[in-house]
Amino acid sequence: MDLNTLRNEIDAIDRQLVELFRQRMDVTAQVGAYKREQGIPVLDQERERQVLQSKGELAGDELRPAAITLFQTIMALSRRQQRDLASQGADNPGVRRWREAQAAQRRPVCAPRVVYQGEPGAYSEQACINFFGGDVNSTGLEQFEDCFQALREGSADYAVLPIENSSTGAIRQIYDLLTQYECYMVGETTVRVEHCLMALPGATLDAITHVYSHEQGLFQCERFLNAHPEWKQTPQADTAGSAKMVAGSGDLTKAAICSERAAEIYGLHILARGINHNDQNTTRFVVVSPRLELRGGADKISTLFVLPHEAGSLHEVLTVFNLHGLNMVKLESRPLPKRSWEYMFFLEFTGAPGDRAVDDALHELAQTTGEFRVLGWFPSNLD
Repeated sequence: MDLNTLRNEIDAIDRQLVELFRQRMDVTAQVGAYKREQGIPVLDQERERQVLQSKGELAGDELRPAAITLFQTIMALSRRQQRDLASQGADNPGVRRWREAQAAQRRPVCAPRVVYQGEPGAYSEQACINFFGGDVNSTGLEQFEDCFQALREGSADYAVLPIENSSTGAIRQIYDLLTQYECYMVGETTVRVEHCLMALPGATLDAITHVYSHEQGLFQCERFLNAHPEWKQTPQADTAGSAKMVAGSGDLTKAAICSERAAEIYGLHILARGINHNDQNTTRFVVVSPRLELRGGADKISTLFVLPHEAGSLHEVLTVFNLHGLNMVKLESRPLPKRSWEYMFFLEFTGAPGDRAVDDALHELAQTTGEFRVLGWFPSNLD
């Protein structure tokens, strides 16, 4: 048999598959109508697990994984069809929470009060300037949670917080706090990080005994610091605070790792520039608001959810994006407190407001996951 003959045979089989698929969708439409009349939820996870298991067994050991993948997609299409018929979702806690946030959304605040963690000269302050402009009314607070508290209490309109670094990855405290507070991401920006080693005027490298910085700053300069094993490394609350502390110490043996701007603010002398081992070191910051905002150009959606500790649960989520043709751009997991080996997932994907595919995907995520939340919808800005 030549290739064309084989292709013709495949086409004939595919025509049969399409006809059988059409028949199957006709039947699932009837199932959807019945569920609507009886008030039965579209998603029955236990039933789907049983169906997938039986289809895998029918296919045999060699084709079992492929058959399960095939039927996961078919069943996802059936769920979407049934959901359309049932107009279901308002009673889902995740969907209801999202709709309430949309109803309570606000316009961007003019001349906002902005908070960040750290002292003046911190990279977080630079992120405030990048996003809101040079005349931003910004205030540094001691801890990340202080920023969330300020939003909750109404003493700030926005918080600008680091969420991940291109060298060291996710900043876990921010993810944890996002799960605890009812806040929303409304924007993002990046800051190029160039760490400098600085000390009081008159200090020299060979006189340094102690180095201070945020734990991330110390880690990002690990290679440089390893060349000086005699230095004692001491983590601080933030990089600029380290510079402020060294400036006030009057001690020529102390040095700080932070930005060039911090050296200028606190009158320190730069002993070494660009000491971070990754010269493309960049930190992503998110702009957090106590209320949802849908700014012009919004094209990135951030969500969080919990999945059961079961085989295939994450695959089912990924199938939602494949089905709707949406691009997932980030997936981060955090362990759940007091629940061993269970995780909270943070997922971001691209899509425009009003896009039917996005609405359907959010709907399905709410029904296939637990503790689902939309954390924000904002313009992507990672340049």
